[in-house]
Order: sequence, then structure tokens, then C-alpha cells
Amino acid sequence: MQQATPTIAAPASEEAKTYTARAFGAQGADSNLAPLSIVRRDPRAQDVQIKILYCGVCHSDLHQVRDEWHETMPTVYPCVPGHEIVGRVTKVGSAVTKFKEGDLAAVGCMVDSCRTCENCRDGLEQYCEKIATFTYNSEDKILGGVTYGGYSQNIVVDEAFVLKVSAKLDPAGTAPLLCAGITTYSPLRHWKVTAGQKVGVVGLGGLGHMGVKFASAFGAHVVLFTTSPNKTADAKRLGAHEVVLSNDPDEMLKHATSFHFILDTVSAQHDLDPYLSLLKRDGTLTLVGAPPMPLPVSSFNLIFGRHQLAGSGIGGIRETQEMLDFCAEHGITSDIELIPIQQINEAYKRLSKSDVKYRFVIDMESLQ
Repeated sequence: MQQATPTIAAPASEEAKTYTARAFGAQGADSNLAPLSIVRRDPRAQDVQIKILYCGVCHSDLHQVRDEWHETMPTVYPCVPGHEIVGRVTKVGSAVTKFKEGDLAAVGCMVDSCRTCENCRDGLEQYCEKIATFTYNSEDKILGGVTYGGYSQNIVVDEAFVLKVSAKLDPAGTAPLLCAGITTYSPLRHWKVTAGQKVGVVGLGGLGHMGVKFASAFGAHVVLFTTSPNKTADAKRLGAHEVVLSNDPDEMLKHATSFHFILDTVSAQHDLDPYLSLLKRDGTLTLVGAPPMPLPVSSFNLIFGRHQLAGSGIGGIRETQEMLDFCAEHGITSDIELIPIQQINEAYKRLSKSDVKYRFVIDMESLQ
């Protein structure tokens, strides 16, 4: 006998009308994702309602569902993940000017911010001083409770945080650009990676494969660092000019003091010092992966060569739109494996083993 699907209610304010939508979520850190119903708000004057067509599966979804970031971002259950959303606009509020019914649109990791702090005014909402409202597991300041993400039928978002998607782009392959894409595009742009530079990318996963694609599209000489010899052919297919086995000291030594910039996408514990020694004077090693424990660094690898060790998150809304437009112009999307929502728990198991090339994307038609 099929169990009744639970409805997760959020306390609506007097001004906010609501409706229910089907979704997949987890009821606890040890539970599988399963069907449930969530509350969405009716579109306000400035809101856009989007029928979700595709939602990417980010590694952070897995961490959040399992409450593995409890110390910094504890998970509130039920948790409905998903912040790589592409869909079709089904309704717009009376004050909306940038979207109309039928448009292809996207939503990334944020659905709001304070909009008044210095960072927000600079178009860097991801660094909002009052903390941005993230697409899921964040305080819902309109309905109360927490926000629910893209593993659902639809979503309602203020148009200021909705992005346009070109008809030139494959919608399914575009979904991971909303996190994996902008997470790698933003630091490459910020540190002004350009033609004639030598750029390294550490790791060839969901983030790394996008880093290789973007650095190559920017005209850089791209070197992929990996511990897996069998990734060489794929790295070159994606745009890498060279592949270096990072666990081979002799290979690493050949590239000493030659890199302008290195993008480190690895989320597991690893040694940063070998990469710092590869930087030219004033070169930068930027982390976009998030290892669970602090990574030790020799101060001499920073002092000699005036090297910089930095970190970078996602981009703001303006830069994310720029990235989507750049991808449309250059024909860049993520390499994906498309799955129905009913296979999400199997996908999580495979994701935990890095068994995906290079991003799972959910075909949300299976939930409609």
C-alpha cells in the first residue's frame, strides 16, 4: 500500500497566499529522499513562478541532506535540496518587467539578500553582510520556516534573483552552470585569467571539468592536475592542453614557478604546498573546493614568490547572468547524466564515490 505523502506546512503571513507543490526531500540525516508536499507562495507583484524542468545535483546537496556541515550550516528537516534550476516561466507578478510567461529561466544558489549592504550594492549578493537567503535550508523571510529547493515541481522567486537562459543552450546541461559553472567562472574572472597565461585546474569533477572549459575558453594554456592517469583523454577533450599527475614529484617539478593562476576544486583533504610552489611571482592559488578540515600551509611557500592563497564562492546575480551569456556565445554547458527523480538516492550513493561524469541532472518531468 502506498503511504500518504506528508505535507510540510509553513506559517503564511496575512499578506502571503500559498499553495502546495510536490517535491522530494529528506526527513533526517539518515533517511532517503522521498516524496512530500511543500508550501509555496503565490507570486507577489515582483515574483516569477517557474515550472522546474531540470535541477542539477550538487555535492553540497549531499552534504546538506546528511547534515555534514552541522557546525556551520546545520540542516533543518525536512530538507528539499536543489539550487541548479532551469525551468519555464508560468506566471509573473504585475510589477515584473524582465520575464513573461513561457520564457526559459533559471535560479541558482540564492533567492534574496538584504540588497542594502556594501556587497549587495556592488552586485556581490553572495557575500551579503546580513547573509543571503539561499535557495534551500535558509530562513524563509516571507512564509516563515525554511526555503525549499529545486527537487520540486515549481518555485516562486523575486525577479531580481531570476536569470535568463538563452534558447541556444541545452536546458539540462545548463542547470549545473547555476552552481558548478559560476563557482569556477567567478574566480577566473576576478583574477583576470586571459589569453597567454598558464592556468592550472586541480581535480576533474563537477567543478573541475567546468574550470577546464572556462579557462580554455578564456584563451589560457590549461593544465589539469589529477591523481588518475585514466582522466588524461577526457581532460584534453574538455580543453586541457596538458595533464600532470600530481602524485608524481618529477612531473610536478617540471612546472615549478610557471603558473599565473591555479584553481583548486578538490573537496577532500590534500596538500596545498606542492601547488603553491608551482606559482610564478605574484601567482594565486584559489580554493573553490571545501575540505572538511583545515589545510596546513608552509608560510615559506607564500613568502617566497609573494604568492597568494585565496578562496572564492559563487558569483553575484549580475556575474551569473554574464556567465550564462558567455556560455551561450561559446556553446558551453556541463557534461551531465540525466536521471529521473526516482533515482536520486542511487545517484547520491554514486556521487559519494565520485561515480559521475560530471554532474547528475534530474529530469523533473518525472515529478510533474
